[in-house]
Amino acid sequence: MENLIINHWAVIVAAVSMFLLGGLWYGPLFGKAWAEVNGLSESDIAAANPAKTYGFSFIIALAMAYNLAAFLGDAETDAAWGATAGFLAGFGWVALSVAMISLFEQRRLKYVLINGGYIAVAFTIMGFIIGVWR
Repeated sequence: MENLIINHWAVIVAAVSMFLLGGLWYGPLFGKAWAEVNGLSESDIAAANPAKTYGFSFIIALAMAYNLAAFLGDAETDAAWGATAGFLAGFGWVALSVAMISLFEQRRLKYVLINGGYIAVAFTIMGFIIGVWR
């Protein structure tokens, strides 16, 4: 695409939004259910290396936001199309991939709904941010 438009500030804010949503999603909203469905205790979670976990998570969120921005890089992209494309990518590609892998891993539906739901919502928000901030 020769006229690819990427607003780097929008991409950074989109990545931060994914990070902040994750804090809410896996914290007060669904944190206990997520830990239970994954068999994690509070001590298991506390034993994780936060610098490594949050550092790599932000780098991954930034890469995903740039990838989405490349798909939305057309000058005609607006907030509605950004949110729609974000949802379609988040639900249609990522959440359904989580669901398919979960079938083979014999994970519970609750696992799929928590993790797939997070991705679908996060990508929708990221797409909206990238689409509105042209």
